[in-house]
Amino acid sequence: MFCVFGLSLHATAADSFVVKDIRVEGLQRVEPGTVFSYLPVQVGETFTDEKSAEAIKALYSTGFFRDVQIQAQGNLLIVIVEERPTISRLEFTGMKEFPPDVVRKSLKTVEVAEARFYDKALIDKAEQELKRQYAGKGLYAAEVVATVTPVERNQVAIYFNIDEGPVAKLQEINFIGNEVFSESTLKGEMQLKTGGWLSWYSRDDLYSKQKLTADLESIRSYYLNRGYLEFAIESTQVSITPDKKGIYLTISVREGNKFTVKDVRLAGDTLGKEVELMQLIVLKPGDTFSTGLLTESTKSIAELLGSYGYAFATINPQPDIRRDLSEVDLTLVIDPGRRIYVRQVAITGNAKTRDIVIRREIRRFESSWFDSEKIDLSKKRLGRLGYFTETDITTEDVPGSPDQVDVNVKVTEKPTGSMTLGAGFSSTEKLILSAGINQDNTFGTGTSVGLNFSIGKVNQNLALSNYDPYFTEDGISRYTDFFYRSSKPLYYVGDQNYQIKSVGSNLKFGVPYTEEDRVFFGAGVESYQIQTTSNTPILYLNYAQSYGIAPPGYPGILTTYNVPITIGWSRDGRDSVLIPSSGSLEQLTAEVGTPVGNMTFYRLFGQYQKYHSFSKGHILSFNGEVGYGEAYGNNPFPITKGYFVGGIGSVRGYAPGSLGPKYFNMVIGQYQPTGGQSKIVSNLEYTFPVSGSGVDKTLRLFTFVDSGNAFGDNINLVLKYSYGLGLSWISPLGPLKFSYAIPYKSQPTDHIQRLQFQVGTAF
Repeated sequence: MFCVFGLSLHATAADSFVVKDIRVEGLQRVEPGTVFSYLPVQVGETFTDEKSAEAIKALYSTGFFRDVQIQAQGNLLIVIVEERPTISRLEFTGMKEFPPDVVRKSLKTVEVAEARFYDKALIDKAEQELKRQYAGKGLYAAEVVATVTPVERNQVAIYFNIDEGPVAKLQEINFIGNEVFSESTLKGEMQLKTGGWLSWYSRDDLYSKQKLTADLESIRSYYLNRGYLEFAIESTQVSITPDKKGIYLTISVREGNKFTVKDVRLAGDTLGKEVELMQLIVLKPGDTFSTGLLTESTKSIAELLGSYGYAFATINPQPDIRRDLSEVDLTLVIDPGRRIYVRQVAITGNAKTRDIVIRREIRRFESSWFDSEKIDLSKKRLGRLGYFTETDITTEDVPGSPDQVDVNVKVTEKPTGSMTLGAGFSSTEKLILSAGINQDNTFGTGTSVGLNFSIGKVNQNLALSNYDPYFTEDGISRYTDFFYRSSKPLYYVGDQNYQIKSVGSNLKFGVPYTEEDRVFFGAGVESYQIQTTSNTPILYLNYAQSYGIAPPGYPGILTTYNVPITIGWSRDGRDSVLIPSSGSLEQLTAEVGTPVGNMTFYRLFGQYQKYHSFSKGHILSFNGEVGYGEAYGNNPFPITKGYFVGGIGSVRGYAPGSLGPKYFNMVIGQYQPTGGQSKIVSNLEYTFPVSGSGVDKTLRLFTFVDSGNAFGDNINLVLKYSYGLGLSWISPLGPLKFSYAIPYKSQPTDHIQRLQFQVGTAF
């Protein structure tokens, strides 16, 4: 154990003298200038016994020294000091509950840290601080012993030896004074429990002061939201068993009367908008008093005033309680404060994305008044870009300008580009080669470019696409693509000459007319070529024959042309495209094959998505899709325009595109999908954080229930179902989704594929 000697105060200057020189001895780390700054005498001044005592007291009060001596040799003043040792390092053994770096930071509050001077009294405080932190975690039996070890250069190392002991578990929770609500009801509002079959995982039976504080607030809110305006928690008693393993909790409450709202009025400066503000108050006369509804009302008023530039408006509810009638009058006193203007918008975190790409989504500009609704909208619009994993918009007061704020936009970029090169093998395709380059934020300009191709024995694909969300400064978007596809439908490998080829291009524009709504229109040119032989599946032969190709048994080539027109509408109110947690997406699309070509048809598609975050990191989402197609004129519905259902993105657990009408392929002895003229798909998904990852949005688990199917000419609403578990990960290669699904009541003709993955976004 390192020992610290007591202070020695020595002075040999018995008589006064004029100081000719001052010498300091014993310094190791403290600078001589520091000592001179505390001395009450300088060269050329008279030194006395009083100044000697004053100098010793001043040097010792610095806390740098444990011994100070002052001596005189003639006219030479000698200051001899012995520095206190400094702490070289803090080490912890036996500590599992806390990270060492977090504890080191907390010990700074009691002045114990590396490079600081050692003080036995402060080390004792550090021990008590650690015990207090363990008690907050329910570890009341924790023992902390500090060992001080001298090291070189007048330093010491502090070792905290810790025995954490067992965690104290709640044995019993009791309430006193509750008459309106039962004890079981109040316990249901608490995080703390006396143990259950899931307590080994949830750890809800482990007492902590933080959990108790939150539980008391939950109980208080429960009463206040049900009219008990004068409810109070009079006392809480926490007792621990002698072995420090059990906790008994007793909560004493005073319920009071249940109050009804008699009147609600506004006071203060309403800016002439009293009627508009009154409509935002959801707590009406005759309602049972509710703190939650009152808070909702004041928040709505503050947000409305914020939209007019009064960013720091305060709404102070003043209740007038009439206990004899159990009634309360509420007066909301409004102080809008100054109208606030935006001085500047600062953007940080965008190493790649250009400022203009972010600024064009910001709905507040320099010199405009502050609008809280527009700030929230700006954050949502940035989230919808899909370029950032996190977006944060904060305001900062401008010193000396009480009517101005700076808007700070901070983004965390994610990789928006990917390059793929792969090879695969299947029993039908044999060797498959694929490659692709996709960039959603090309050179930080916000435009998307993609080039992808794959080559196999059955399918060959080449696609080039470009999307410019700001083709014009007004936000009109443009989408163009070019494609070439060659395939042998239904994996019909028995006929080497039978295939379908398609080539085409599309041009589409999107015009925004509100912050969330956009209409689309566009046109394209497509050419389809079906080469038939005597071995071609009858389904395709019949389709070819409807266009005048020779009857079955004769080879022929069917060439069809399509000049489709596309119109659509979408409303995107999601808070993020990449990781949506709230809001909804609605869209309707119609594609019409015009008589300019010989494929006369129309297809209608509708989609609705809804996201609800009911707890931090926990999201419930729904996706519904409906598609319908029909032919007009003399030709049938194009077999190349069918809807395919199955796989991740529709009904998981079934092979991609395998649901709906099927054709029996005699060559491979399997039922193969042909696609349908209509489809129905629905997905219900619950997403939650991975245990131990906090609320990390880049890695999440989800459970799901899917249903859907594709249908032929006659819609028979027989749906396929599946359920399962999955993992989503925002990886360096892009968003990845892995799912394991179990089909419900599958049929022998179904193509089951339980484990699936997808590179994409939600659903």
